[in-house]
Amino acid sequence: MAPSLSPRAWRASDANANALNIAPIVEIGMIFGHKMMMPEKPSSHPPHSVAVLAYQGLCLFEYATALEVLSNRRSTEGELLYAVASFSLEGAAIMTDRGVPLTVPAADQVFYDAQTIIVPGWRMGPVPDQIAAALAMAHRRGARIVSICTGAFVLAAAGLIDERRATTHWRFAEQLARDHPRVAVDAMALYIDQGSIVTSAGSSAGIDMLLHLMRRDFGPAACNAAARAMVVPPHREGGQAQYAETPVPDVHHKAFSNVIEQLRRDPAGDHRIETLAGLAAMSPRTFFRKFRAATGHTPYDWILIERIRLAKAMLAEGDLPVERIAERAGFAAADTFRHHFRRVVGTTPSQFRAAFRHDGEWPQAAE
Repeated sequence: MAPSLSPRAWRASDANANALNIAPIVEIGMIFGHKMMMPEKPSSHPPHSVAVLAYQGLCLFEYATALEVLSNRRSTEGELLYAVASFSLEGAAIMTDRGVPLTVPAADQVFYDAQTIIVPGWRMGPVPDQIAAALAMAHRRGARIVSICTGAFVLAAAGLIDERRATTHWRFAEQLARDHPRVAVDAMALYIDQGSIVTSAGSSAGIDMLLHLMRRDFGPAACNAAARAMVVPPHREGGQAQYAETPVPDVHHKAFSNVIEQLRRDPAGDHRIETLAGLAAMSPRTFFRKFRAATGHTPYDWILIERIRLAKAMLAEGDLPVERIAERAGFAAADTFRHHFRRVVGTTPSQFRAAFRHDGEWPQAAE
């Protein structure tokens, strides 16, 4: 489904090409200073315009991630989904954090008209007023502003995440909260989508967040195709922990495998801590502590996520009423199910079903 914002077509017209009935050429982005050009198939929906902000000392990995995930992605009908380009507000010659030089165009009207602006990892330190003001202005006129990793510091400097939940790389979460006390920092979330403002943790969490946006903008089929091309899972919940405190200890590996296998075999069952601890040959207190350290979740939260996953599959693939799905997924009441579903997924069961069944396809890869 194409986004509702009025897009500006980012097309380069060519009179000679038109005269010869050749598809015009569209610029879809710049990687390491080189324009990527390719023929554009005529489309009934102009692509969603995306501007990736470049600046001195930017994180090269996250900058390239934004270009790689979104550039040259097409619908099943062959229509270009995103028109991606990069721009700078700090001059054309950009030096990245890895010492790789980039040549990036100066921000022009195309940048200011972009439907989505992506801010990759920041160099840390003060954010220039010019950058903060440009993002604030873009957001006021309706752009979606997205940050990856420490790009959240730039959004904070622009006042875009005041009184909002936001995330960043867990190493910098405490500093973000200290420097910007009006921001509700969630140090564990992979990404947080608040509509016109989206923040993500570092590194691979940026991929998760961008695939989430693709799924939101164009549905699961487009997201699945992009994920397959990159050989990554098509979806991880934004509320999933950024990291596990420690790897599963070798001595307990088999025990935890047995527990997880049992939970996945019957997520709707009545799983008590005492029973699970018995499967792992541990006391309940030791099991609770080691399970959370190994998985990043308490046993209860892990079971809840599995039950939500089961419910999502039933919502997508069948016509059971929500009340029956709640029962089959192991929730005591439909209201309890709705509450937890909205908290984990970010929408209601009915809205989820309506949004993700319109194209008749559901992700088959593990979430």
